[in-house]
Amino acid sequence: MAIIHDNMESAQNKANPKAALEAAVQASLARIKHKFIVMSGKGGVGKTSTAVNLSMALARQGARVGLIDVDLHGPDVPRMLGYHGIVDMNQENKLVPMKYGENLRAISIEALMEGKDDAIIWRGPVKHSMIQQFIGLVAWGELDFLVVDAPPGTGDEPLTVAQVIKDAQAVIVTTPQEVSLADVRKSINFCHTVKMKIFGLVENMSGLVCPHCNSVLDLFGTGGGERTANAMGLTFLGRIPFDPEMVACGDAGVAYQEKYPQSAVTVAYAQIAKKMLAGSMG
Repeated sequence: MAIIHDNMESAQNKANPKAALEAAVQASLARIKHKFIVMSGKGGVGKTSTAVNLSMALARQGARVGLIDVDLHGPDVPRMLGYHGIVDMNQENKLVPMKYGENLRAISIEALMEGKDDAIIWRGPVKHSMIQQFIGLVAWGELDFLVVDAPPGTGDEPLTVAQVIKDAQAVIVTTPQEVSLADVRKSINFCHTVKMKIFGLVENMSGLVCPHCNSVLDLFGTGGGERTANAMGLTFLGRIPFDPEMVACGDAGVAYQEKYPQSAVTVAYAQIAKKMLAGSMG
């Protein structure tokens, strides 16, 4: 009977692949407790770095974490994790995500490509299908958290996440200066429009500690993220200081938090991860 059932299911999947993919997405999401999308209003604010390091911080605190890179035109997650290969398929014809440590798994379009520098030239429907596949056709297993790294702005990718993952919450990343805050307010309004809950706002690159005198240099101003959060009734999750070593580690595919476990940046990410863990229990 099992063989007959499998054959019938296979025939149904071939007859209606769209419905089969949607069913696979729902089956995967049912095994994931909490879902977050990391967004930004503009590029260059450290959104991917924040998504990767929040995932690492959650994993370091014992959570089982999946990280999806849906920044299809600029997929940087594999490089930040030090991954250079191509992912395999398991016996169930599902992609085996990249493994980073015991608790963190990740998937990205770059991990499916032979030519890492090839351009992705896709329209909206193809992107929508690819994001669905990253959820439903990847062997995630049981997860405590799914973190989705979206491209900057309010285009196809975050809209697809909002449509496909109905209970996703947004973590919005900004830097302190006004030009970034003006764009992040658009992300906030996007979330309100698509009825996505905003978990909170992170102010990245918030001050540089001088290595010579230990004074804090406000390279991009200060406090703008917290003021914006307060003005728009959002939770301010915290400030991430600027550290040149974070740039070096990201380029080298080295885990900053493992190399600098006592740094102010590592502590800041750990504190935000604790808020995510506490919020998930509430």
